[in-house]
Formats: sequence, structure tokens, C-alpha cells
Amino acid sequence: MKFFKNIKKSRSSSNEIFYAQIKKMIGFAPKNLSIYEQAFTHTSLQLKDKKGHPLNFERLEYLGDAMLGSIVASYLYDEVPDANEGYLTQMRSKIVSRDHLNELGRDLDLLRYLKTKTSKSKIGANIHGNLFEALVGAIYLDRGFNYCLKFINKKVIAIYVDIEKLEGKITSYKGLLIEWSQKCKRNIKFEVYEDTGNQNVKHFSVKLFVDKKAVSKGRATSKKRAEEMAAKRAYYVFQSEIETLL
Repeated sequence: MKFFKNIKKSRSSSNEIFYAQIKKMIGFAPKNLSIYEQAFTHTSLQLKDKKGHPLNFERLEYLGDAMLGSIVASYLYDEVPDANEGYLTQMRSKIVSRDHLNELGRDLDLLRYLKTKTSKSKIGANIHGNLFEALVGAIYLDRGFNYCLKFINKKVIAIYVDIEKLEGKITSYKGLLIEWSQKCKRNIKFEVYEDTGNQNVKHFSVKLFVDKKAVSKGRATSKKRAEEMAAKRAYYVFQSEIETLL
């Protein structure tokens, strides 16, 4: 009876539509809707609880990241019993990579629930993955580990995890390129500079040099993404050599 009282209380004090949307998304009824509201609250609103603690998605994102990583690690441990630590770590990194989490967040259209004073177009691409992690954290706090496990198995592992495909997936072209350069004793240098151009949003441009020769460029709204873009283009320049060596 206590369970149903909690539901009734949360539904009477919160938006009915949001309750129905969350229930449909996660596959079971939320008990404390306010946790999910916090999971979609941006820091720009500067909300705080009665004790002065911040009310936004960042702490839930931290918790969700830990829960997601541990559940995926447990799945891989059981699924690939003959794999060593290095292989398991690499596979887990591919599953919980920022690009993959952003894909999960976009597929669930989580951005539409975000409450913010900042223009959503200016928050950054990683907001999709951040919100997904915050949602996982909210589920764990609201319903506990078993429901969190159920959600991740259904929404992540069952749909997106294919061990054979993941084995050949490159999650960091920059890391791959650096590994290649170290093994074949090539000198790699990323030259980064701010590039606003005619746009309001700050961009970073990158030139990638291999043995002092410029081989590729990248441009994005963050230094990391610009470097990754340049590294990806350089990878295709040296692809046959890299694949032979690695």
C-alpha cells in the first residue's frame, strides 16, 4: 500500500504528462518523480533545495556513470569468460563511450525534457549522454539496483551491444594514432587555435602534423572534438600502415 501511496502523492504534486512520459520511457512506474525532474534540470537555473544543495543533473550524472559502468562490466565478465582484464576494459570503454552515450540520449530524445535558461543549441553535443547518465542515476535512487539493471539491459545491452561488432569499433582515433606513432616512432603534433569565424559560438581548429608535415585538419566547438576529427582524417591517410602494425 505504501508503494501506491507514494505514486499517488508524486502524481498529484507533479506534472501528469511528465509522469506518463517517464513511465513509458523506463518501462516501469517511478515512485519519486522529483528525482527525475532533477535529472533534467540544467545548472543554469541555479535551483537549490531547502538546505542549499544544488538541484541539477550533475550529481545524478556522476551516479549514473558509475552504475552504468559497473553493470556493463558485470555483463562482459559473464558474457566473455575467457577474456583478460585488458580486453574487458577496452570493451567496456567502447560501450560507455561518450559517442555511444550521446547516441542513447538522442534515441530517447532526452533533450526535450531538459529545463534550462541556456539555449539548448549552445549547451554542447555531450548533453545527450549526460542526461542519459543522469536518468540512470535517477532510476537507481528511485527504484534501486535491480530496476537500474533491468533498464540498462533493455535499453543498452539488448539493443546496442554486439561483441563482434564492438571488437572492430574504433572509439578514439586520436588514441589509435598516438599508439601507432609510438610503435613506429613517428612524431605527431596537434596544433590547436581558437577560430570564431563569423559564428557566435567559439570553435577550435586543429592541424595535425606527422613528422612535421601537415596531414589533416579538424574544426569543432571543443578542442577534444576538433583533435578527434583531425585524427580520424589522418587515420584514413595512414590506414593500411596502421592496420598492419596494430
